[in-house]
Amino acid sequence: MAKTIITCAVTGSIHTPTMSDVLPVTPDQIVSAAIEAAEAGAAMIHFHARDPLTGKPDQSPALFEQILPRVKQACDIIVNVTTGGGLGMTMEQRLAAAKWARPEVASMNMGSVNFNISGAVAGFTEWKFDWEKSYLEMTRDFILSNTFAQIERAMLELGESGTRFEFECYDIGHLHNLAHFVDRGLVKPPFFIQGVFGILGGIGASPQNLMHMRETATRLFGADHLFSALGAGKHQMMIATQSALLGGNVRVGLEDSLYLGKGEKASSNAAQVTKIKRILADLSIETATPDEARSLMRTKGADKVGF
Repeated sequence: MAKTIITCAVTGSIHTPTMSDVLPVTPDQIVSAAIEAAEAGAAMIHFHARDPLTGKPDQSPALFEQILPRVKQACDIIVNVTTGGGLGMTMEQRLAAAKWARPEVASMNMGSVNFNISGAVAGFTEWKFDWEKSYLEMTRDFILSNTFAQIERAMLELGESGTRFEFECYDIGHLHNLAHFVDRGLVKPPFFIQGVFGILGGIGASPQNLMHMRETATRLFGADHLFSALGAGKHQMMIATQSALLGGNVRVGLEDSLYLGKGEKASSNAAQVTKIKRILADLSIETATPDEARSLMRTKGADKVGF
């Protein structure tokens, strides 16, 4: 078995500041979270940025400029820049940071999805910032748009700089969407496929669904792909562990879950990385260093990025 790549998504655009006091918001906090996760064993960090005053998702290259160079100087992880951005952003806004950074890896949502996180509102009566409640509630009537034209645009604009992709698949059909672009020659192997389980509107977080997605990816892409999986919320560790047991890779981080275990909020991103690395070690599964992950994913290398 190849070594398992641990990705850590340190802040994301789903959870809001009211939900957790340890959610990284400022550039300093995001930098510290990334470095700590790397030291704990993550080989790749998935980056979003936020307005440092309000914590609202923000894709401004000026914010990423305060984050990525500092992380690169401090550790050797693979930098993975989101193109999902924040809910409701235009495609121009979503691509801006990755086009500036020209990173080794960028995320790529492989299809539109009803992305409903409105249920999180029920747990709170007071909010730190005015934007939070309406941001969550609007997702009852929200489609995260990733049309074929949008995906093609992103592949072409980012691929020309040698950036590889974390193909985020929220349902089985998204694997077939990827196969379409593979057939057209717009992306080259190996394909790093990130199955996303447990978002309302996407595929559910169950062992059977993970097996189905894993088997479908193998049928479509064979040895030309690397499979990874993330579980939203309470499903995080279960889905990650099953993915690793099936020979795949894993993703954790406060973007995907604010918890370390049942009823226990995570104290940091690094705590989640430490836990999954311990679980994998107990199962005799070795984890990849950043350079080993680069070799598996065939990235262009940290010396060829734009920051």
